[in-house]
Amino acid sequence: MTQDNVSARDIVRQLPGVIRRFPSIARGYYYYAAKKETRELTLGTLIERNAGKYPHRPAILFEDRSISWQDFNHWANRIAHFLRAQGLEKGDAIAVFLENRPELLAVVAGAAKLGVACAMLNTSQKGRVLEHSINLIEPKMVVVGEELIDSFEGVRNDLKTSHPTPFLFLADANTLNMFGDAPAGYVNMAEKVSAHRGVNPELGDPPRLGDTAIYLFTSGTTGLPKAAPGSHRKFIKAYGGFGLMSLSMEPEDVLYCTLPLYHGTALLICWGSVIAGGSAIALRRKFSASAFWDDVRRYHATTFGYVGELCRYLLNQPASDQDRNHSLTKMIGNGLRPSIWKEFKDRFGIDTVAELYASSEGNIGFSNFFNMDNTVGFSTAPYKLVRFHDGTRDPIRNQKGFMEEVSKGEPGLLIGEITKKWSFEGYTQKEATEKSILRDAFKKGDQWFNTGDVLREIGCGHLQFVDRMGDTFRWKGENVSTTEVENVIDGSGMVEEAIVYGVEIPQTNGKAGMVTLVPQNAGAELDVDRLFRYLADNLPPYAIPVFVRVTHAIEKTGTFKYRKVDMQKVGYSLSAGSNEEVYAWLPRTEGYTRLTPERVAEIDQGKLSF
Repeated sequence: MTQDNVSARDIVRQLPGVIRRFPSIARGYYYYAAKKETRELTLGTLIERNAGKYPHRPAILFEDRSISWQDFNHWANRIAHFLRAQGLEKGDAIAVFLENRPELLAVVAGAAKLGVACAMLNTSQKGRVLEHSINLIEPKMVVVGEELIDSFEGVRNDLKTSHPTPFLFLADANTLNMFGDAPAGYVNMAEKVSAHRGVNPELGDPPRLGDTAIYLFTSGTTGLPKAAPGSHRKFIKAYGGFGLMSLSMEPEDVLYCTLPLYHGTALLICWGSVIAGGSAIALRRKFSASAFWDDVRRYHATTFGYVGELCRYLLNQPASDQDRNHSLTKMIGNGLRPSIWKEFKDRFGIDTVAELYASSEGNIGFSNFFNMDNTVGFSTAPYKLVRFHDGTRDPIRNQKGFMEEVSKGEPGLLIGEITKKWSFEGYTQKEATEKSILRDAFKKGDQWFNTGDVLREIGCGHLQFVDRMGDTFRWKGENVSTTEVENVIDGSGMVEEAIVYGVEIPQTNGKAGMVTLVPQNAGAELDVDRLFRYLADNLPPYAIPVFVRVTHAIEKTGTFKYRKVDMQKVGYSLSAGSNEEVYAWLPRTEGYTRLTPERVAEIDQGKLSF
């Protein structure tokens, strides 16, 4: 198989493996295709089933802790009873502000059993962005971990809550055994939960398949995060489609997850896959390339969850005779670049790459079901790849007002048809939902979800990811809204104009943030140290622009639009004779450094590990 092509012959070669997995595939399809909105098939019922079938098998591994499925279910039940005692009921929401640890999964499971949805807050957020995210949901209560209390204190007084004691505290400890001391103004959640029984709750109106289980936050073109509701159906689809059909998870499997659990890849796909097998999820707070393989060996992990950046970091580690001394055989995630796909599999001895394409809010997903190289796989959902305007997420319409598909192999904007079976759950903001819907695309009355992503077909219905378009870019595994960063920079009082975009750096995944700006009082010198301190105080690290171009005027089109595509092409390069200055946030530094031709050459040659 060539790097960019999938043929029928290639798929035939994979059939023996597919046939061996057939019992798991058949079971998986049953769940993946579940449609009846009123079925009592939910995250909570799946956990209860595992507690009955595999009571003493580990459900969660974390540091020196091992929590069985039976104990995890009892813990979730006590949380459900506690929330019920607080007056919460089906249809309510709480916000969860915890780093990767067992308490997060227990809170989500307990709330799900009651029919209460959990808004999964990005732990990197702070200030105005964090406040905005929480107030989008207007949760009854907020669960705050001790590890994030400082960030939360900065917004606590500006939140919209209706509960008399809305703030719940969880100590940064094993809260099954140690409750800690809650700060003033917080309820000690672990202490209160311990007083409740661990029996499954009995409800007159239990949660059902179509009810909202979680809210995931996504960066968008509005400039601030949007909240996308996720029903229990999304867990069920991940359970069947990824856990059983793609990975054939079993009780003996362990999935190692360092991805943040506020992301759909970790919470829905990784955890959903674990639940499908009655397997264990091994958690780490944050990814560490140097500790990765030691953790894998420690937990006897067979599977891991990834994004492309994580794989590149592992490849950048010095080669070792221990590179294959582990039990990993499969991996699931997204963003593995074709340029490192084979090298990663060969070096670390990975058999199965369950690469996928999906979005938190979208109605379409792809899975590498046949374990082919360099592809996100195929989808049973109705979709098309259409022509689009460069540098935007806007499709091109012909003289009749309709869209046009691209030729096979040509990059096209991916759109998914919205039907009763392939519904679009949208966002909490009606206007944001409407902006993502394309109407009358190929005939009057049809509706399509605009993914904003560019993919191309490489044969037999298999697609390959190309790029993310519009006003977001992906860096360090996170989606960054250019408008959000521009708004923060505008608030500094240091600039007259600021345009943010993503640029490629050789031997990295995604695009690094870059800003072209005009200092306040054009002609004045910009204090880059002050700018960096301001950005560090107001943005998560992944959203801080890696490059800053300081200029005295930004070219616009005749209709006063910025030439962002041209800026991206220039990137961080230096122009001879130009009075512009370009700065970079270099690895392992605490501020911006002015670039020289020699330093630009180092970056271009991949000598710096961003």
